Amino acid sequence: MNESIMLVEDDAQINEMVSDHLKKEGYEVFSVFDGQAALDLFARKSVDLIILDLMLPSVNGLDMLQLIRRKSMLPILIMSAKDSDVDKALGLGFGADDYIGKPFSLIELTARVKAVLRRSKQYSLPVEEKEQLVQVRDLIIDLNNFSVSKRGEKINLTAKEFQILRLLATSPNQVFTKGQLFESVWKEAYYGDDNVINVHIRRLRGKIEDDASAPMYIKTVWGIGYKMEMHT
Repeated sequence: MNESIMLVEDDAQINEMVSDHLKKEGYEVFSVFDGQAALDLFARKSVDLIILDLMLPSVNGLDMLQLIRRKSMLPILIMSAKDSDVDKALGLGFGADDYIGKPFSLIELTARVKAVLRRSKQYSLPVEEKEQLVQVRDLIIDLNNFSVSKRGEKINLTAKEFQILRLLATSPNQVFTKGQLFESVWKEAYYGDDNVINVHIRRLRGKIEDDASAPMYIKTVWGIGYKMEMHT
């Protein structure tokens, strides 16, 4: 069965162009032109990926992102011409997995679609029954349902934040270099861009730590990388 994509773009010309191209690449595409219609389709139709424009009528892209993330870790690729909105979508708990800036080439779009779907498949590989629940002090990490809670309160993580946490928590006290973290989570070669890892670790700490400035869970091993601290 072909992988399916929901394309949410209110510009009819762009929607048609992208849809036609992705269909030629072998994907099943469901075109939607506003946020509310996309949410209605999401409620009744299972897809493998959402390509989402942020500037939408009825329900904007950022609101749609938040509503979907309350229910699903479905991969979402953002299309936007506004860097500020992209920053929000990727970094402020809204939960996008990747983005492509407008204007874009169809070749680049296809490459990003393939990369996001590939990572999603690797991310959703089944885990052994005995490994489904991991507890680190007050954190409960459900590897099967991709959920995290702390003292009974759910913590909303993006897909990559969850993958970083899962990697560290399932290898307690093991030190991971930034390169190892990047290649394990992004599934791509690491070329020394520390900023990507630093930003994700900072955001993850902001969500799971009582005091992100004095982390008790994710410890920095200076000059090397990070580890999950199992004991105080």
